[in-house]
Amino acid sequence: MEACLECAQTCTACADACLGEEHVADLRACIRLDADCADVCAATAAVLSRQTDPDLKLVAALLEACATACGQCAEECEQHAGMHEHCRVCAQACRRCEAACRALLASMA
Repeated sequence: MEACLECAQTCTACADACLGEEHVADLRACIRLDADCADVCAATAAVLSRQTDPDLKLVAALLEACATACGQCAEECEQHAGMHEHCRVCAQACRRCEAACRALLASMA
């Protein structure tokens, strides 16, 4: 859950920083993936925070979606990591969250 919350915050900050860049049009895909990833991570964290009688199918589906969103966002941000520090930091947070989601999924199997 903590990795999801950290990733959501980092993706939101990255999207905002991208909007402030001179060549913002070149960062459209990054901004969109940041926003999508932040929303998926926030939803996943919210569901994971509910401890009473969780629906494991729903939790697994969210974890899979979160890992996928994080992986895609990380790939995009890694393309800009050499030019933009915020993209480098975001890619790292996304990779951590992706790994955490996959680890939790594996523990549920």
